Amino acid sequence: MIPAASKIPAEDVRIPAPGAGSGRGLQDSCANRSQHGRGGYLRGGLSGRRRRIHPFESEVFPMTRVLFAVSGSAHWTLADGTRHPCGFWPEELVVPHEIFRDNGFDLVIATPGAVVPTADEAGFSPEMNGGSAEPGQRFRAYLERIASELAAPSDLNEADPAEFDFVFVPGGHGPMEDLAASKEFGRLIEQFTAAGKPVAAVCHGPAALLPATDADGRWLFAGRRVTGFSNVEEGQVGFADKAPWLLEDRLVDGGGQFEKSAGAWEPHVVVCGNLYTGQNPASSAPLAERLAGALKPVETVH
Repeated sequence: MIPAASKIPAEDVRIPAPGAGSGRGLQDSCANRSQHGRGGYLRGGLSGRRRRIHPFESEVFPMTRVLFAVSGSAHWTLADGTRHPCGFWPEELVVPHEIFRDNGFDLVIATPGAVVPTADEAGFSPEMNGGSAEPGQRFRAYLERIASELAAPSDLNEADPAEFDFVFVPGGHGPMEDLAASKEFGRLIEQFTAAGKPVAAVCHGPAALLPATDADGRWLFAGRRVTGFSNVEEGQVGFADKAPWLLEDRLVDGGGQFEKSAGAWEPHVVVCGNLYTGQNPASSAPLAERLAGALKPVETVH
C-alpha cells in the first residue's frame, strides 16, 4: 500500500492494523487446483538445492526456496511527470518474509540489477497502520535484522526459475515503475508458470505480472481470477487522480477476472491455479500463510 497517507486521518481511511483477520476474505483456487494436493507440492516439485532432515527419522526433505522479487525503484513517475518517492511497502516484505522464514524456507531477495531496495517511509507511519505507531516500529526493526540481505540482493535479471520453488512480489508503488515494464521479469514469470510453480504478488505487486505474455502475445493470466490494490483504495491514499494508470484497470484490461473485498482495506486473497494474489497490505499475512501451507513438505513420522 502507499503514501500520501500522512494527510489522511486513520479513521477516514479505516486501514486495519497489520495482521488483522488472517483468514478473512480468503478465496479458493481455480479449476486447475489439481496441480497440487492438500498440503503437498505443486507440479514441478522442489528445487532441492538445500535439504533438511526430519528430527525423528533419516528421511531427507528438500528445503523450499523462495525468490523474493523486490522493486529496485525508489520513485514512481506520476501522470504529470513528477517523481513520487516510494519503494517497496514495509509490511508486504516483512510479514511474508517472517512467515516463510518461520516455516523453514530458504529466502533469496533479488532486485533488477541487484540494486539495494528502498522501503517506502510512509509504510512506517501510524496513519498507514491503523493509527498505531507499533506496527511501523516492528517493521523497521525487522528490516534492520535482515539488513545484510537487503544490502546485498541478487540480480533479479539473472535469476534461474529452476533454482526456486516459487516467486513472491511485495508491493509498494515501486513495482509500478520498474517491474511492470520489465520484459526480463515477464519472461521469468512465464518460466515459473510453465514449470507449474507458484507466482505470488500482493497489493501493487501484481503490476509486476503485466509484462508476462503467452505464445499469442496475450497477457499470461488472461481469464484468471486475480486481485490487487483497488481503484477505491488508490483513491483513498490520494493517488487515483495522479497515477499514469491504475492497477485494477490494467488487470481488467489484460483480461483478468478482478476480485476485491467487500470493503476497502479488508484482507482478500485469490488463488487461481499457480497464481496467488493479495489485495492490500492486510492481505500479506493470509497470502503468505496460504503459500506456506501449499509448499511446506508433508512430514510423516514412522
